[in-house]
Amino acid sequence: MSQAPLFQEDLINRYDKPGPRYTSYPPATEFHDQISESDYRDWARQSNEEPIPKPLSLYLHIPFCSSICYYCACNKVITRKKERAEPYLLDLYREIEIQARLFDTDREVRQLHWGGGTPGFLSHLQSGHLMEKIAQHFKLKPEDDTDYAIELDPRVIEKGGIAHLRGLGFNRISIGVQDLDEKVQKAVNRVQSLETTAAVIDDARLHGMRSINIDLIYGLPHQTLESFGATLDRIIELNPDRIAMYNYAHLPQRFPPQRRIQAEDLPDAADKLEILHSAIDKLCAAGYEYIGMDHFARPDDELAKAQRSGNLHRNFQGYSAHAQCDSIGFGVSAISHVNDNFSQNTLSLESYHDSLDREQLPVIRGFASEEDDLLRREIIQSLVCHFHLDSERVARRWGIDFDEYFANELEDLRKMEFDGLVKVTNNQIIVREAGRLLVRNICMIFDRYQRNGKATGSFSRTV
Repeated sequence: MSQAPLFQEDLINRYDKPGPRYTSYPPATEFHDQISESDYRDWARQSNEEPIPKPLSLYLHIPFCSSICYYCACNKVITRKKERAEPYLLDLYREIEIQARLFDTDREVRQLHWGGGTPGFLSHLQSGHLMEKIAQHFKLKPEDDTDYAIELDPRVIEKGGIAHLRGLGFNRISIGVQDLDEKVQKAVNRVQSLETTAAVIDDARLHGMRSINIDLIYGLPHQTLESFGATLDRIIELNPDRIAMYNYAHLPQRFPPQRRIQAEDLPDAADKLEILHSAIDKLCAAGYEYIGMDHFARPDDELAKAQRSGNLHRNFQGYSAHAQCDSIGFGVSAISHVNDNFSQNTLSLESYHDSLDREQLPVIRGFASEEDDLLRREIIQSLVCHFHLDSERVARRWGIDFDEYFANELEDLRKMEFDGLVKVTNNQIIVREAGRLLVRNICMIFDRYQRNGKATGSFSRTV
């Protein structure tokens, strides 16, 4: 896995098109408003009744940011006043209490993730109270086999912030950087010096954070092959355990902040591919393993180890080493994945408060999975996490004739096989080197909603 994927520009140009990122299957664009709080409560009860209930993964959405980044597509609230978070935290406490009553108290929390927005926006007192509330109602574990992560903006961390977060139990941080070139930073309204980022990383290592991730974005305004290469050189020198390198999707009609980015300032498709190609070569030459899609990791990082052992998983937080968990989402827009079904909270602070004020969970939509969804989810997970599918094992597990059930899909794969993206045998589908960058396209072959032409929503391009 350490070898750079074979970058074939003609194949990428031919296959590159909008498609899901498969942080869930079906994608969240298929969620609908026929799912209610009552459905979610039933799913939680059924998950407790499993012979061996799954451990838990908790996601908490903290929507506050002190300034707006023009590329951002997250659910956020822009303010510099930390007191603005107080009413929201009270609602979050209430949701934690209600959710906790639905799950058996002996179910351990293997994964905890605070996302945003900017969770580091919270004061020490606020974040301390929030973690205390979680610990009162859920079974937090010693850290030897847990993943307790928080997303940070180095520009807004209070003095002593890393030591404080480490004391709360966080053992992994994800740092937003995006680009270090000042011209690019000004164009997206996120000016952040290398020294500011490096100081946070040094502090994280000093206090024993187990894993450090850095987020980058390619395709931003004014980026060039040379400027992004310089950014990567500096990031590699910082030696993070993981690097996530996302493709900027310019969708100003969906995300109003992006309207402040001038389309003529963006690199064109050919330049973006050149930037991506160079970045992949540079990261792999520096010793990072290509995990899949946007993610790279050091060989000794948990993600790389999980991929080698066959335990890698993909969820709404990206790739994870903790596969078998029921995931509970707290806060506005948060998504839960419980008993193989999905639910999502309301997107507005007002309706979130109103629901909880009535002692109701703020579920507004979701998806109840059918057997075919679970089958296809397993296939897509295997392809997107391990670049491999044991079709014979899948057939035995699901009691199907794989070739017959997926006859149309296998026919569509033949073109990809001819192009060198996959190898299909009697009992395996193997994603070749040339197909790894296009694994989303390969997964789309098995996506029933993409196949029937009734898929809803818009997506970023697959490369």
